Amino acid sequence: MVALWRGRFLELGVEGLLKDAPRPGRTPTISAETTAALIAKTTQDTPAKATHWSTRTMAKEVGVSKASVSRIWRANGLKPHRVDSFKVSSDPHFADKLEAIVGLYLNPPEHALVLSVDEKSQIQALDRTQPGLPMKKGRGATMTHDYKRNGTTTLFAALNTANGAVFGLCQEKHRHQERLKFLRMIDKTIPANKEIYLICDNYSTHKHERVQRWLETHKRFHVRFTPTSASWLNMIERFFRDLTQNQLKRGVFQDLEQLITAIGNYIDAHNQNPKPFIWTAKASDILEKVTRAQATINKRRSA
Repeated sequence: MVALWRGRFLELGVEGLLKDAPRPGRTPTISAETTAALIAKTTQDTPAKATHWSTRTMAKEVGVSKASVSRIWRANGLKPHRVDSFKVSSDPHFADKLEAIVGLYLNPPEHALVLSVDEKSQIQALDRTQPGLPMKKGRGATMTHDYKRNGTTTLFAALNTANGAVFGLCQEKHRHQERLKFLRMIDKTIPANKEIYLICDNYSTHKHERVQRWLETHKRFHVRFTPTSASWLNMIERFFRDLTQNQLKRGVFQDLEQLITAIGNYIDAHNQNPKPFIWTAKASDILEKVTRAQATINKRRSA
């Protein structure tokens, strides 16, 4: 044994002493051909009576154990039970709009505010039909699956991309009149010496004739529209996600006033210690991915 390690040191130096030499291990019971066939069937085929494979259906199909199927899938990063949703934008001006918005995120203009603006519509004031039980040791909190609707509201919100502060206004309806009311509130709240850049999606209310006329008379407002089917570029969506998860999803509201109060309290608490969402993706990287995805879609359509 001493001679073995001395020989290793003479041949490999200190690196040869840091770990043992690789060993052959146990002879695999599943051949490489079977593994390749299992991977090909997982990625290119579907079972007769289902839309995707499970470990049991694949084990029965290939003739191996479900533990072996799970191990092979895990080693190759395959998850047939999961599916990711997507939508590739077909906007002919996608690149220009992308560069304009990402440019505002990464390099905002001086003496100006960049606001990510959108509406979270049809927020329901849901009351449960029976009171739930609180969480205790060994058991989580409970909530009935059915509910009673007590009205809806629409949250108009603008996220200051520089510091993360949010301007919010709940309205009964979702029309251009409410949009103008929200814009007037922003105009009165932000100092007059600040230019304002608004990042919006392509909802018809945002492009209404009266809204456009109001923006023309208020020259300090500059609007940048996201590409079609690309609302993920709007940073306010990240705040809406937090609002839903932290306040609305498990909330119980006996009337609409309680819902509006809860939304207002959440925004006030957020603004006491706001933290900006940091945009890190470059426009060139996003454009490369979208171009590649569009090419793949066109190829599958032609096939």
